[in-house]
Amino acid sequence: MGFLSGSMTFESFRIGGAQPAHFGPEHVEILQEHAIGESKSFSNDQARVGFLAGDHLLDYGFDLEKNVFGDALHFAVRIDTSQVPAAIRRAWLQIELAMLKTDSPGRRPTKTQRQEAKDAVEARCEEAARSGQFQRMQQFPVLWDAKNGLLFCGGTSAAAIDVCADLLSKAFELELSRLSSGKLALEWATAARHLGALNNAVPANFRGDGARAEIAWWDGDGDNYDFLGNEFLLWLWWHWETQGDTIKLSDDSEATGMFAKTLTLECPRGESGKGTISAQDPTDLPEAAQAIRSGKLPRKAGLMLVRHGEQYELTLQAETFAVGGAKVVVDEDAEGRGIAEGRIESLRGLKETLDLLFQAFCERRIGKNWAGDLGQMQGWLTTKPRARRT
Repeated sequence: MGFLSGSMTFESFRIGGAQPAHFGPEHVEILQEHAIGESKSFSNDQARVGFLAGDHLLDYGFDLEKNVFGDALHFAVRIDTSQVPAAIRRAWLQIELAMLKTDSPGRRPTKTQRQEAKDAVEARCEEAARSGQFQRMQQFPVLWDAKNGLLFCGGTSAAAIDVCADLLSKAFELELSRLSSGKLALEWATAARHLGALNNAVPANFRGDGARAEIAWWDGDGDNYDFLGNEFLLWLWWHWETQGDTIKLSDDSEATGMFAKTLTLECPRGESGKGTISAQDPTDLPEAAQAIRSGKLPRKAGLMLVRHGEQYELTLQAETFAVGGAKVVVDEDAEGRGIAEGRIESLRGLKETLDLLFQAFCERRIGKNWAGDLGQMQGWLTTKPRARRT
């Protein structure tokens, strides 16, 4: 059921242009018009993509009651691919070559014979694709939140997310912008009139040795500020450990948080690799302290957050701001559609909480207070951040 049951894994997109106040039959009709077909015949090198109603891989039953929740539309995208496994392709090639060499055993195949064998294998792959022999179906849940102008695409595969976004753009004529950490920073800086300061931002040197900071996974393009996602997680670590576990947000609410269950760190210079630490509180372990003192940056972290009395548990990918395995709490007394509507509201609350926390970081990082925070973080990193609990 995608976002309506179980844990949630997704990337977020901003939707440009006018938003419908509510969804209705016309939106369900568009889903039906672009539903994925049931035919198994398609090319070996071309995926088929279309909408599903969301319950399962073969759910074509689009319906107002099932898919529309006022200002939210829930459905799924299915991507069908047909790709012969490499091991089978190699086996087919050996079989074809063996057949071509029957008249001259012991001799190496000629260039012409090898080409003939490859052509025969390609023809066999095309036939396998038409018959659906190696067909793979993948379903990705989608939630269109018209209230906040957001689209949530389930999954973490960048290629699949791009395919889903392309279909949605064409079917509903949407303008979609992926909300990575850099894009969120750009939105904040535009609203706060700090674009100049953001344009001048470069990766921070937390080691304090005066050298220019390097980030191997950052391409350094002028409008790419995704490195701020790594710094955000490190800033949260420092703040929760030295300033308190509660952060005041711009809407006058407060968010309390801690790291939980998993933490992935990587050397930004590409020298000492990366590693994942699993523990109830991974930042509490000495190997975590050693990693950040050596210059490693967080790339993914498990977080537990509380705001407005609601608790969220999730994994956050620093650069893409993709959320994995998010758990939300719904009113125990809710029934029927009330459960789905409660989960949608909890998803909105989770997204808002993450965005407000990141904005609180941007206020410090892009604002005039960053020099003070950076100096304190550099000092914090020269000592063991925290004694391990006993």
